[in-house]
Amino acid sequence: MHPDVVVVGAGIIGAACAQALSARGLDVVVIDRCGPASGTSAAGEGNVLVSDKEPGPELELAVASRALWPSLAEDCELARSVEWEEKGGLVVATTPDAAEPLRAFAAKQRAAGIDACELTVSEALTHEPHLNPEITAAVHYLQDAQLNPVKATRALLRGIKVINADVSTTDGRSVTTSTGVISCGAVVNATGPWARHFGVNVLPRRGVVLVTTPIPGTIRHKVYDADYVGAVASGDADLQTSGVVESTQAGTVLIGSSRQRKGFDDTIESKVLKALARKAVALFPMLTDVPVMRAYGGFRPYAPDHLPIIGPDPRTPGLWHATGHEGAGVGLAPATGRLLAELLTGATPHVDPRPFRVDRPEVMV
Repeated sequence: MHPDVVVVGAGIIGAACAQALSARGLDVVVIDRCGPASGTSAAGEGNVLVSDKEPGPELELAVASRALWPSLAEDCELARSVEWEEKGGLVVATTPDAAEPLRAFAAKQRAAGIDACELTVSEALTHEPHLNPEITAAVHYLQDAQLNPVKATRALLRGIKVINADVSTTDGRSVTTSTGVISCGAVVNATGPWARHFGVNVLPRRGVVLVTTPIPGTIRHKVYDADYVGAVASGDADLQTSGVVESTQAGTVLIGSSRQRKGFDDTIESKVLKALARKAVALFPMLTDVPVMRAYGGFRPYAPDHLPIIGPDPRTPGLWHATGHEGAGVGLAPATGRLLAELLTGATPHVDPRPFRVDRPEVMV
């Protein structure tokens, strides 16, 4: 076996990179110790968001990805199978003090080309009849969408060889695995929160999600309180929570969001579950009477400067990185895969790659 590219990591980012490289005619092999979508991609909510990003490089990558997802799903005959929904998002302020910052953030996004429509409380309740009428402001984001991340990852990998093995070392032209050495033309590190093993400063950031019993049609959008944007952008290691509520096609409701940097400790703590439940009920009081079926958690790949790492490693010829997307991997995956493939093949990048380069001071280890 001598593929053109070995992608290490079979999550949504690795799958998108493999798909984009394969679409350009390269022979690609993907290696993952546990199989497709077995790590971070299985522990998320499947969000494709523009609503939570400040104007700048990450928002540009998100907009490019949002434009790619529908055509990618259609080309791969995935739209129905991956549960693609262009449901839109609703961001609300729950206190008087939070209203003006939410409106100011939306204004900055509109200036950057995002469809962010301010709503009155009455209009917000028309969009979401069960929403708490005590909210103080609301912004509707038509571009926000959702899909099933596990199904999307597996669909992107359709037709691509996936090997279950541990990777111990790489020199950029080969990978040493638990089943042997594979020579190749290039190696892509798409291992998410485990990417530090490949020499980049990525740390695990723990998140937990609650899942309720089905209540089909009750919640129509992804709805979250304005605190969510600040939690995403924060570098604090301590527990942070914000109210995030959305339904799935099966009718269950997903409740988040929490963030903690506590290494790879996967303990689900009762204090986190209680905080998530309280904030969800603050958004939708009717959830008080809806049973929670289960909770699950995972590790987001956190980069200290809050930007993904995409491109070649200047220290190791042949080694490339696509990681550090934190909780935005699903939304950023198509543009990340395309950008990585463009850079690796020498094509003109569709977005500016410089903000995501590997040799940023915060990233090199």
